[in-house]
Amino acid sequence: RYIGKKVYLLAPVVRNRKGHYKELFEQINKKGYLTVRVDGAIREIIPGMRLDRYKMHSVEILIDKLVVSNKFADNLKTSLRTAMKQGDGLIMIQDVDTGEVRHFSRQLMCPSTGLSYSDPAPHSFSFNSPHGACPRCKGLGVVNKIDMEKIVPKPQLSIYAGGIAPLGKYKNSLFFWQIEAICEKYGVTIKTPIKDVPEEAIDEIMFGTEERLQIKNESLGSSNYVVAFEGVAKYIEMQQDSDSSASAQKWAEQFIKTDVCPDCNGQRLSKEALHYKINDKNIADLAEMDIQHLFEWIQDMDVHISERQKLIAGEIKKEIVSRLSFLLDVGLNYLSLNRPSVSLSGGESQRIRLATQIGSQLVNVLYILDEPSIGLHQRDNTRLIDSLKKLRDTGNSVIVVEHDKDIMLEADYIVDMGPYAGRRGGKVVFAGTPDDMLKTNTMTANYLNGKLEIEIPKNRRKGNGKKITLKGATGHNLKGVDVSFPLNTFICVTGVSGSGKSSLVNGTLLPILSQHLYRSLADPLPYKTLEGIDLVDKVISVDQSPIGRTPRSNPATYTGVFSDIRNLFVNLPESKIRGYKAGRFSFNVKGGRCEVCGGNGYKTIAMNFLPDVYVQCEECHGKRYNRETLEVRFKGKSIADVLDMTIN
Repeated sequence: RYIGKKVYLLAPVVRNRKGHYKELFEQINKKGYLTVRVDGAIREIIPGMRLDRYKMHSVEILIDKLVVSNKFADNLKTSLRTAMKQGDGLIMIQDVDTGEVRHFSRQLMCPSTGLSYSDPAPHSFSFNSPHGACPRCKGLGVVNKIDMEKIVPKPQLSIYAGGIAPLGKYKNSLFFWQIEAICEKYGVTIKTPIKDVPEEAIDEIMFGTEERLQIKNESLGSSNYVVAFEGVAKYIEMQQDSDSSASAQKWAEQFIKTDVCPDCNGQRLSKEALHYKINDKNIADLAEMDIQHLFEWIQDMDVHISERQKLIAGEIKKEIVSRLSFLLDVGLNYLSLNRPSVSLSGGESQRIRLATQIGSQLVNVLYILDEPSIGLHQRDNTRLIDSLKKLRDTGNSVIVVEHDKDIMLEADYIVDMGPYAGRRGGKVVFAGTPDDMLKTNTMTANYLNGKLEIEIPKNRRKGNGKKITLKGATGHNLKGVDVSFPLNTFICVTGVSGSGKSSLVNGTLLPILSQHLYRSLADPLPYKTLEGIDLVDKVISVDQSPIGRTPRSNPATYTGVFSDIRNLFVNLPESKIRGYKAGRFSFNVKGGRCEVCGGNGYKTIAMNFLPDVYVQCEECHGKRYNRETLEVRFKGKSIADVLDMTIN
């Protein structure tokens, strides 16, 4: 379109901090001056010349002036290369006669506005990378927001009487003087009920005002104090900073709620990443599908892409289909790929790891699985067994520690431990095929062949006739569930894997009761109402989290019986003669414990690229105490011997 026209060929640059162009003189022009276009005007810049350092300028280097013709095609190519190099892939052409400027770019750029985007790369679609994460929520999908209901729990109270929970009742301080000034501005007082205070005033009290407030208070005498007010919300957010103390952060958390990020709507990625689509689906839409639906969508993808795109996507699609197949094989068709890992049950986590191992296609490996059927419905047992057989058939050995009847009977070889538990166990009571085991008289065999069974009770407990009724539960997979839980009975919630059992009980019912009884900060999944909440006065959650606060915790410390055992040893004559106190018999305190291993009983050897190795302490041989402590005995047993005993 420029043939026969006189044009300027320009390359946009960013000037350095001091406004000098020395480097550009050296690169572009050996004559000692440089022709540039500054803010739309062509001008010459001589060495040492500066532009206003406090003003933003648009600066383009003038690379060439030419009349476009086929005769000077080689010259044009040379100039274009120079312009592309100086402009980092971006050039501008200005028509001298009309003054019209057009942008040309090697990057993803809008020719009319000049806005450009970097080429997509794998990290552009990862919420763990700063290149792909939503800048507002940093890839988390959620942001912290001030919860007005928690800040103003009782709108009928006045600010003076403590209606704003974080501030409490009126104090003679600057914060309350500022609020008084805002109230006065809107024609109310600090003693007006909050529900009657104008919305604009509440907004300024919560989120601050840039207007300078004139403070009048007896404490200030005759002088007036003029200040700006940052607001209650800003004060709470300041307490959440990492510089604040742990107690201040915990205090601030009770007035904060977690909400979906308004920029990415919980999809965790930047707007650029979410605008790349295949068949009207972006990568976040695919991650939200359940695995079964996603598998079907990927299979049908070829219908919606071009032949060239099919060629590019061929190998990638094959890999995706293969990995999704492994997840389907272990019965995880109901999960979505973006499901938070902390919300997975123990069985689901184990089956995801199992699917990963099947996908790795390793051979000559010994796989050890500890009760993979936990949390798995009987319907999905067959899928799990088929997956374990697939691992075996590719040339591996699979050892499963298990109580499940189906898995035991499908095993190629079975080892039965017993005959009972603890000190009465520890022996191999049978080793062979499942068919041979059924003919024996072991405890396990008797239950498998029906000689022993758990009897179904003849009479059921009817309870006290009262119940808790939850209505309209819609969290995760729940479809508007209404359910009643009869009280004073043993209730079982069951269903196939992924049907919503945990969402109903742990995700909805438990947080509602915890908030009501203990002012818990955990929000329940969406629901409409809960009736009968006043019929219980306590809720205790017994989950699968590790007991105790430290890795040293054990049943003795957790149940509190260890304190009594220590007191027993403290009161022995030998301890009194030596002057031992209770701390002497604790493996967490210096004095009585073995200092070589720090009371652990073992040493940790860090292995590069492999899990850590634990070896028994050569000083105490795993007993955790030093020689002097172990010399104190009760009925011939030291405190280490007592800890080694079974509870019986």
